[in-house]
Amino acid sequence: MDLEERIMELSRYGYACAQILAILLLDTVGEENPKLVQCMQGLNGGIGGSGDVCGCMAAGACLISYFTGKPDADSYDSPHHKAALGEFTQWFTDEMELEYMGIDCRDIVGTSPAKKVQYCPGIIAATYEKCMEILENRGLL
Repeated sequence: MDLEERIMELSRYGYACAQILAILLLDTVGEENPKLVQCMQGLNGGIGGSGDVCGCMAAGACLISYFTGKPDADSYDSPHHKAALGEFTQWFTDEMELEYMGIDCRDIVGTSPAKKVQYCPGIIAATYEKCMEILENRGLL
Protein backbone atom coordinates (compact mmCIF):
# COMPACT_ATOMS: atom_id res chain seq x y z
CA MET A 1 0.00 0.00 0.00
CA ASP A 2 1.47 3.36 -0.96
CA LEU A 3 1.47 6.47 1.23
CA GLU A 4 -1.58 8.16 -0.28
CA GLU A 5 -3.61 4.92 -0.09
CA ARG A 6 -2.66 4.56 3.58
CA ILE A 7 -3.69 8.17 4.25
CA MET A 8 -7.05 7.60 2.58
CA GLU A 9 -7.56 4.37 4.53
CA LEU A 10 -6.91 6.17 7.81
CA SER A 11 -9.22 9.00 6.76
CA ARG A 12 -12.01 6.49 6.20
CA TYR A 13 -11.51 5.34 9.81
CA GLY A 14 -12.21 8.91 10.93
CA TYR A 15 -8.67 10.06 11.62
CA ALA A 16 -7.59 13.53 10.50
CA CYS A 17 -4.26 15.19 9.73
CA ALA A 18 -2.30 15.11 12.98
CA GLN A 19 -3.52 11.66 13.98
CA ILE A 20 -2.70 10.29 10.54
CA LEU A 21 0.82 11.68 10.78
CA ALA A 22 1.24 10.06 14.21
CA ILE A 23 0.04 6.70 12.87
CA LEU A 24 2.39 6.95 9.87
CA LEU A 25 5.27 7.63 12.25
CA LEU A 26 4.33 4.69 14.43
CA ASP A 27 4.05 2.48 11.33
CA THR A 28 7.55 3.59 10.33
CA VAL A 29 9.13 2.76 13.68
CA GLY A 30 7.07 -0.41 14.17
CA GLU A 31 5.37 0.71 17.36
CA GLU A 32 1.83 1.11 18.62
CA ASN A 33 0.88 4.00 20.87
CA PRO A 34 -2.87 4.65 20.97
CA LYS A 35 -2.45 7.41 23.55
CA LEU A 36 -0.11 9.32 21.23
CA VAL A 37 -2.66 9.00 18.42
CA GLN A 38 -5.39 10.10 20.80
CA CYS A 39 -3.54 13.19 22.03
CA MET A 40 -2.66 14.26 18.48
CA GLN A 41 -6.39 14.68 17.84
CA GLY A 42 -6.08 18.03 19.62
CA LEU A 43 -4.08 19.34 16.66
CA ASN A 44 -6.62 18.40 13.97
CA GLY A 45 -8.44 21.16 12.13
CA GLY A 46 -5.98 23.80 13.24
CA ILE A 47 -4.91 23.53 16.86
CA GLY A 48 -7.93 22.59 18.93
CA GLY A 49 -10.17 22.69 15.86
CA SER A 50 -9.76 26.49 15.87
CA GLY A 51 -8.82 26.82 12.22
CA ASP A 52 -5.48 28.30 13.30
CA VAL A 53 -2.09 26.73 12.55
CA CYS A 54 -2.56 23.70 10.28
CA GLY A 55 -2.51 20.43 12.18
CA CYS A 56 0.10 19.13 9.74
CA MET A 57 2.53 21.86 10.73
CA ALA A 58 2.05 21.19 14.44
CA ALA A 59 2.13 17.41 13.97
CA GLY A 60 5.21 17.63 11.75
CA ALA A 61 7.02 19.43 14.56
CA CYS A 62 5.92 16.61 16.87
CA LEU A 63 7.23 13.96 14.45
CA ILE A 64 10.64 15.65 14.35
CA SER A 65 10.62 16.01 18.14
CA TYR A 66 9.78 12.31 18.55
CA PHE A 67 13.36 11.68 17.44
CA THR A 68 15.13 14.85 18.58
CA GLY A 69 13.34 16.16 21.66
CA LYS A 70 14.40 15.91 25.29
CA PRO A 71 13.42 12.38 26.37
CA ASP A 72 13.73 12.63 30.16
CA ALA A 73 14.87 14.82 33.05
CA ASP A 74 18.46 13.58 32.87
CA SER A 75 18.93 14.03 29.12
CA TYR A 76 19.18 16.81 26.60
CA ASP A 77 17.46 17.28 23.30
CA SER A 78 19.41 16.12 20.26
CA PRO A 79 21.91 18.55 18.80
CA HIS A 80 19.80 18.25 15.63
CA HIS A 81 16.59 19.38 17.33
CA LYS A 82 16.47 23.11 16.62
CA ALA A 83 17.91 22.88 13.12
CA ALA A 84 15.58 20.06 12.12
CA LEU A 85 12.54 21.91 13.45
CA GLY A 86 13.69 25.11 11.77
CA GLU A 87 14.13 23.37 8.44
CA PHE A 88 10.71 21.77 8.69
CA THR A 89 8.80 24.88 9.76
CA GLN A 90 10.50 27.00 7.10
CA TRP A 91 9.64 24.45 4.43
CA PHE A 92 6.05 24.18 5.61
CA THR A 93 5.57 27.93 5.78
CA ASP A 94 7.10 28.47 2.33
CA GLU A 95 5.04 25.69 0.73
CA MET A 96 1.70 26.62 2.28
CA GLU A 97 2.07 30.35 1.73
CA LEU A 98 2.99 29.77 -1.91
CA GLU A 99 0.14 27.34 -2.56
CA TYR A 100 -2.60 28.47 -0.16
CA MET A 101 -1.62 31.97 1.01
CA GLY A 102 -1.13 30.95 4.63
CA ILE A 103 -0.36 28.26 7.18
CA ASP A 104 -3.67 28.29 9.03
CA CYS A 105 -6.25 25.61 8.41
CA ARG A 106 -8.79 28.34 7.61
CA ASP A 107 -6.45 29.69 4.89
CA ILE A 108 -6.00 26.28 3.32
CA VAL A 109 -9.46 24.72 3.46
CA GLY A 110 -11.71 27.20 5.24
CA THR A 111 -14.90 25.40 6.17
CA SER A 112 -15.20 23.49 2.90
CA PRO A 113 -15.44 19.70 3.26
CA ALA A 114 -14.65 19.43 -0.47
CA LYS A 115 -11.37 21.33 -0.01
CA LYS A 116 -10.45 19.07 2.92
CA VAL A 117 -10.88 16.02 0.71
CA GLN A 118 -9.04 17.72 -2.16
CA TYR A 119 -6.08 19.28 -0.31
CA CYS A 120 -5.47 17.56 3.01
CA PRO A 121 -4.28 14.12 1.83
CA GLY A 122 -1.56 15.72 -0.30
CA ILE A 123 -0.50 18.05 2.51
CA ILE A 124 -0.35 15.12 4.94
CA ALA A 125 1.77 13.09 2.50
CA ALA A 126 4.12 15.99 1.75
CA THR A 127 4.52 16.73 5.46
CA TYR A 128 5.32 13.12 6.30
CA GLU A 129 7.79 12.82 3.43
CA LYS A 130 9.54 16.06 4.38
CA CYS A 131 9.84 15.02 8.04
CA MET A 132 11.30 11.65 7.05
CA GLU A 133 13.72 13.36 4.64
CA ILE A 134 14.92 15.75 7.36
CA LEU A 135 15.39 12.89 9.82
CA GLU A 136 17.13 10.65 7.28
CA ASN A 137 19.48 13.44 6.19
CA ARG A 138 20.60 13.78 9.81
CA GLY A 139 21.01 10.03 10.32
CA LEU A 140 18.15 9.87 12.80
CA LEU A 141 16.10 7.25 10.96
